[in-house]
Amino acid sequence: MFKNEADFKKIVSRLNIDNKPNPAHRKNLRRQMLSAFNETQEQLGPRTTVFQTLRRTIMKRPVPKFAAAAVIIVIVIGLCRFKSGASLAPIDIRLPRAMFVGTPQDTSVPNLEQPLGKDRPPFLAPIGTKNVAFEKPVTSTDDLPIIGGLEMITDGDKEAADGSFVELGPFKQSVTIDLEAEYNIYAILFWHYHMQPCVYFDVVVQVASDPDFITGVTTLFNNDIDNSAGLGLGKDMHYTETHEGKLIDARGARARYVRLYSNGSTANDLNRYIEVEVFAKPAK
Repeated sequence: MFKNEADFKKIVSRLNIDNKPNPAHRKNLRRQMLSAFNETQEQLGPRTTVFQTLRRTIMKRPVPKFAAAAVIIVIVIGLCRFKSGASLAPIDIRLPRAMFVGTPQDTSVPNLEQPLGKDRPPFLAPIGTKNVAFEKPVTSTDDLPIIGGLEMITDGDKEAADGSFVELGPFKQSVTIDLEAEYNIYAILFWHYHMQPCVYFDVVVQVASDPDFITGVTTLFNNDIDNSAGLGLGKDMHYTETHEGKLIDARGARARYVRLYSNGSTANDLNRYIEVEVFAKPAK
């Protein structure tokens, strides 16, 4: 859409909108972005049509130029991720009950992201995207969990109560989900344990079509800042476990297997998993 940076700046400069940031508009940005998509109805048109629709939506109210530029970037990324003609919609995420109020931060954990302070925004993916991990087989580096069975990781129970989680042995452990077919994966959502706030270490999420994860491995998330798990230095941030779980953007990666690593938490050296959901569509 943009030939170079100058081309982008030229387009943004044509937006006849307020230069001064207005906090009142920030909470409306997400709604405006979704509205821009919704105006395309069932299918996205050519890229120029999407941009025109976006511009009309934004022009309804004054928005700071920096915010308009951010919206444009998001739209461009979306168009790059999904081919023209694809329809987008929020994926169906059903959250468990919140077990505590707020997200207390453990200041002793380095590289810890700050709480969002509000509900996570909807995640857009091609229409028809759904959780394909439900009741799919799970294996682990710990074949004999301390508590629970591995099948509980994909049983649909996301609550933090006793009987809803699996507890694996200490130190580095992993779980692998076999989706039993090739999929284009758009998001992975998982919960370690949200009965109380804690931070898990060396969280790495990988996908592959090779069951042994030797070839064609894609790393989608890695917050192992010192390579203690031996999977490479991670640049992602630590985060506090909550009832919202951790949502990873998989960007349409094609794979059959999903593997998640962890290495204990601020609570203890054991590794707990409540649920893993994989939002995808069959690969074409």
